Amino acid sequence: MFGGNNPKGNSSSTPVDTLIGRQTEILGDVRFSGGLHVDGKIKGKVIANSDKAASLSISDTGLVEGDVRVPNIVLNGAVIGDVHATEKITLAAKARVNGNVYYKIIEMEGGATVNGQLVHEGEGGRAPAALAQQKPADESTDQLSEARRAKGL
Repeated sequence: MFGGNNPKGNSSSTPVDTLIGRQTEILGDVRFSGGLHVDGKIKGKVIANSDKAASLSISDTGLVEGDVRVPNIVLNGAVIGDVHATEKITLAAKARVNGNVYYKIIEMEGGATVNGQLVHEGEGGRAPAALAQQKPADESTDQLSEARRAKGL
């Protein structure tokens, strides 16, 4: 029943293995593999097992109150907490995130809102090396001052 068809709004190629219906509320963390589609509410963390192809789709009626750690996410509902997409996140027009979004690849439609920071993570889940190795502004100012003194300015 769920294996062959993806609910609308889920653009990933992973079939839906688990469906949380509109009238369902889960209290506690959810760990899954494969595909998970949420129309209802989860009060707890949503974490994918170590499956790079795992995907989460949250419809416009879906809500997660807790952190999300899933490789591929299609969000059209709400998340209250940080979102970690180690592969790709798609924020559809009705998506709402109250928390930071950590991503490798992001796609965001007009109307989606993020009340937090968008943080790009390169390979291995870290910020790109060029950004991590930048010198603080005060160090470069000190170097500029030294250069001016050497030239007698």
